[in-house]
Amino acid sequence: MKTGLFFGSYNPIHIGHLAIANYIVEFTDLDDLWFVVSPQNPLKSRSTLLADHHRLEMVEKAIDNDDRFKVSNIEFGMPKPSYTIDTLTYLAEKYPTREFYLIMGSDNIQSFHKWKNYQQILDSFKILVYPRPNCHEYDLKNHPSVTEVNAPNIEISSTFIRQSIKEGKNIRHFLPAATFDYIDKMNFYKK
Repeated sequence: MKTGLFFGSYNPIHIGHLAIANYIVEFTDLDDLWFVVSPQNPLKSRSTLLADHHRLEMVEKAIDNDDRFKVSNIEFGMPKPSYTIDTLTYLAEKYPTREFYLIMGSDNIQSFHKWKNYQQILDSFKILVYPRPNCHEYDLKNHPSVTEVNAPNIEISSTFIRQSIKEGKNIRHFLPAATFDYIDKMNFYKK
């Protein structure tokens, strides 16, 4: 079974994440896709990051009743900061019948060489790269473990979502309905 691992802080998850996930599961030979909610990206600031359980809840609400998708909190119990190589190694050992694919945007693969044990990831796993705005060139473009997918170029970011909410904008249709309702009920991102 081929499983895509879509790592992210999902602070919050939005329709861009879901559109990419939907495209990848339907237009590649993956069988399913797991949203891996990361507690802390070592390359990002924690200042605006909601608590882990809230971000997990938002993803669960976003993918509810879609059996192509699963949410994973695997990194919550791992040492902080979390490193992708450690998670991939753990999952490969725990699920030996699954072939895991790392899913990332072209913006992230540009800094892939900064990741812990990035060469080991390239040697042991396949990477599916989807396009991000203004990030079309990267060093690993022709690497045998890297495959570009022709997914739609989505120009929505979680930063945009948070800033818009803070400014009092109604961005209801940028988020899955259940996620929007949860954010609104909890008064997230308003300050």
